[in-house]
Amino acid sequence: MSGTTPADVVCLGESMVTFLPSRPGRLADVPSFDRGIGGAESNVACALAAAGHRAAWVSRVGADGFGDHLVEAVAAYGVDTSFVRRDPARPTGIYFRTATDRDTDVHEVAYYRAGSAASAMSPSTVPCDGLPAGRILHLSGITAALSADCLALLHELTAPRAGRPLISFDVNYRPGLWRGESAGVLLELARRADVVFVGEDEAEAAWGVVGAAAIREALPEPGVVVVKRGADGVTVFSHEPGLRPGPRASNAGGADEVTHVPALRVDVVAPVGAGDAFAAGFLSATLRGLPVRTRARHGHLMAAAVLTVPGDLTAPPAREHADRLAALGDDAWGRLRLGPGWTGDDTEVRTT
Repeated sequence: MSGTTPADVVCLGESMVTFLPSRPGRLADVPSFDRGIGGAESNVACALAAAGHRAAWVSRVGADGFGDHLVEAVAAYGVDTSFVRRDPARPTGIYFRTATDRDTDVHEVAYYRAGSAASAMSPSTVPCDGLPAGRILHLSGITAALSADCLALLHELTAPRAGRPLISFDVNYRPGLWRGESAGVLLELARRADVVFVGEDEAEAAWGVVGAAAIREALPEPGVVVVKRGADGVTVFSHEPGLRPGPRASNAGGADEVTHVPALRVDVVAPVGAGDAFAAGFLSATLRGLPVRTRARHGHLMAAAVLTVPGDLTAPPAREHADRLAALGDDAWGRLRLGPGWTGDDTEVRTT
């Protein structure tokens, strides 16, 4: 896809070079690291491109070797990177992390992203009229935390305007990134979006809101609110299940369709990247005009593909394979158990 070809989804946000530990343990004890890439929005773009959609990634990286690696690695998935700009004065961000689940007390992340090229994104460096055309614009709360300029950019991108694409917003609350007030900022951005992804745990941590129904009450405007509930699956509140182009109209006050979709049982190899993969699967099915329940199942399947490999990214299951699994009856869906290798061969899909 070239920079002049309209995209299905445009993803905007910082990606960094990630250093992954060669073995478990404290950062102080790990002797060596393997290089990878990490970034919520670029992860979504890569997953969508691998699933056959036209995806573009918009960002800024340094004019350095790490920037070269990021752009080349993301482009290798089939993502249009022609709207990524190089900054000669600021570096590409990097970070190191431990091998453990980020939700555990022993998980460590060391970020070196202050003053990064991506933190200089602003309404002047990334103007709305300079973005690639796309049906969906995917954003996250991580960008809002990077700098005042980045927050101003998100405010501009989410403002109602004629011809605005459907806005997808993953709250992605990262307390360690915020140096000021975050609750009101994230709530305002989420309420300006059309599709919102938010975990029950992060809604409680960021807003003090407990439970899926209360989260929907706090976010009445978006047409679709996907509440991620961990092992209990997801609950989706939706006013308008279709993908409707044009300016956003407030949906507050309408009757909701409430859809609960249980999570899959997965033999987890590495518990990272699942949230981004879920968003990609859900948006992929949204682009295809599939029902809400099927969208959520595709989200679970894309997440399971990432959970059963060591890194944040992997090739998704073939569309026909995923469609067959997503179409299973509730009982058969509940008996699925997915382990390493399941995406490439139906014989790897087990039931219990």
